[in-house]
Amino acid sequence: MAEISKRRRIWGWWFFDWASQPYHTLLVTFVFGPYFAGVAAEYYATAGMDAEAAAAQAQTVWANCLTITGLIIAFGAPLLGAMADVSGRRIPWIFAFSVMYAVGSAALWFTLPDGSNMWLMLSAFGLGFVGAEYALIFINSQLPDLGDDNEVGEISGSGFAFGYFGGLISLAIMLALFVEQPNGKTLIGMEPLFGLDAGTREGTRFVGPFTAGWFILFMVPYFLWVRDDPAADKKGSVSEALSLLGKSVAALRHRVSLASYLGSSMFYRDALNGLYSFGGVYARLVLEWDLIKIGVFGIISVLASAVFAWIGGKLDRKFGPKPVILTAIWVLILVCTTIVSMDRTQIFGIALPQGSGLPDMVFFGCGILIGGMGGILQSASRSLMVRHTDPAAPVESFGLYGLSGRATAFAAPLMIGIATTATGSARLGVSPIVGLFILGLFLMRWVKPEGDQSR
Repeated sequence: MAEISKRRRIWGWWFFDWASQPYHTLLVTFVFGPYFAGVAAEYYATAGMDAEAAAAQAQTVWANCLTITGLIIAFGAPLLGAMADVSGRRIPWIFAFSVMYAVGSAALWFTLPDGSNMWLMLSAFGLGFVGAEYALIFINSQLPDLGDDNEVGEISGSGFAFGYFGGLISLAIMLALFVEQPNGKTLIGMEPLFGLDAGTREGTRFVGPFTAGWFILFMVPYFLWVRDDPAADKKGSVSEALSLLGKSVAALRHRVSLASYLGSSMFYRDALNGLYSFGGVYARLVLEWDLIKIGVFGIISVLASAVFAWIGGKLDRKFGPKPVILTAIWVLILVCTTIVSMDRTQIFGIALPQGSGLPDMVFFGCGILIGGMGGILQSASRSLMVRHTDPAAPVESFGLYGLSGRATAFAAPLMIGIATTATGSARLGVSPIVGLFILGLFLMRWVKPEGDQSR
């Protein structure tokens, strides 16, 4: 078999970002998440709740789903990473989790507009989400093999930018051809494609099969151009994996920079995921946007993500990942404070005229910054982890990174659910995100900019 060039391997690796980004863009944030929130809110309103209580309960249900999913990911991620290290194989794991991704997302077609099967659909969503996150651990662990410490930041940033463009194009296709406006037409004024029934929201529900099909199609370059190292193929057992994991966790007490970074990223990446998971839900429940408006907001946000991720990769190469991460966190803290402090009637306590469009304009601006800073933060975080990665066990190291990103993945949704229930407000319910960003910022004080690799 002919040797695959480094450039082609990098492009194959980038195609995972392109293929998988629609799960986050279309399902978590801008189409399925808000659609589900609207369905759930209407379901609870029909059951006798007032509008604000129904919206709060819908947000709580979504939060509970993400909490459970986060717990599953948190407990499984480090063990799976260690298993891959002792066996030396990654591609079979990525294939298995890709199947979970595709099956879970495709099943969302069956989400009924009356909310009668919402729990079944949340289970399908969770299956796909777990598959996507587990696959990402193994994908990230391949980054050190693609370049040296000076190259991986730019490779990571370009990969995220490429992925965000994939998310942007997939969102534009869904809005133009499938998602119904209140008048039953799509954004470009046509009936949903393939004769899908707008009355039963088939155009919107098609987001599930569309996401699955997109992933299957664009994972082909990855599986063609990325290979496991044949020399690393070896036997392994669960006991070996647990032993390796135990040694890695125990070694953290001697690696202050790595331990601090894992702790910091645990909080700020959880906060960022909370923003992504509840941004579209906030727009639907607090600002009362329809799915088309949320989708346009998503296009702007994802475009910003792509552009800023590419720029962030350049800045990472010039200044290193740590200052890039710190700047992004500060901007996101200011953005979150603004979001929590406004609704349709006021901003920072200043009353607005009835029907004012200012909240919409401000939230669109926030969307640009969330997308842009989020893209930079994810890219630079992956780059800084490479600087802390043990070359002898990259998958297990990124398993710990996955653990830090998902060990408290349940915390943001859980805290948002508790805050939403306590305040009875979907707006105030997202306030815990600010605190998580601040904790992440504080722990970055002990992180070495050049990293801390175990040799």
